[in-house]
Amino acid sequence: MRDLAEIAVAVATEAGRLAKATRANAIRDVDTKTTRTDVVTAADKAAEELIRTRLAQLRPGDAVLGEETGGAAGSGVTWVVDPIDGTVNYLYGYPWYAVSVAAQVDGASVAGAVVEPAADRTWWAARGAGAWLNGERLGVSAPIDLSVTLLATGFAYSAERRTAQAAVLARLLGDIRDIRRNGAAALDLCAVAAGWVDAYCERGLSRWDWAAGALIAAEAGAVVELPGEALDLGDDAVFAAAPAIAERLRAALLDAGMGDF
Repeated sequence: MRDLAEIAVAVATEAGRLAKATRANAIRDVDTKTTRTDVVTAADKAAEELIRTRLAQLRPGDAVLGEETGGAAGSGVTWVVDPIDGTVNYLYGYPWYAVSVAAQVDGASVAGAVVEPAADRTWWAARGAGAWLNGERLGVSAPIDLSVTLLATGFAYSAERRTAQAAVLARLLGDIRDIRRNGAAALDLCAVAAGWVDAYCERGLSRWDWAAGALIAAEAGAVVELPGEALDLGDDAVFAAAPAIAERLRAALLDAGMGDF
């Protein structure tokens, strides 16, 4: 698992350097995907191409599933790649973006890395080996109550779904400390691992959004539920929380209607 994690760190770091170095030109070449607000830059495409090339050299025969050029899971190791998580942030120059690379076996992450080019931070984890940030081992927070819980989340590209998500948060805000919404799911999950936030929950993510970050959060001690596991929160829900408040937060999210849209 550590070998796979080292490969994830290496290829994500190289792709991150590419994204950072080419940003000025890459943001001039922008397309849209599902909606006008769902963007993809030239750097997203170039970074994924670089990752695929390096993985083909280092792990020939492994399958690759990437956000920009697709793919499918294989019978052995499958690499799940988000070349730039937080593309809108990248486009605007907001430095909360990252390259996410995870190795999965039978649909479960066994190693992964999330690399932040702008902040020079490298997050990684391997199953059973803990979660790490630039050489420091990570551990989740231990809030004493739901009322002092800081929750990270995100919103869908669809205006209709964003409205439903905002209504849930409006009902929840009276029960928790506050909300953080930074626009990169992989980094939000890493923030749970570091104790920078106490929990994270979002619906509608794709596998590449959470494959590395969810493993990092889990290896840091978070309670983690992935799509298909937290069915009452929605079959597409990702939930990660410090154990001290996980059950209470989960109940509060259900009361607020998290599973109703």
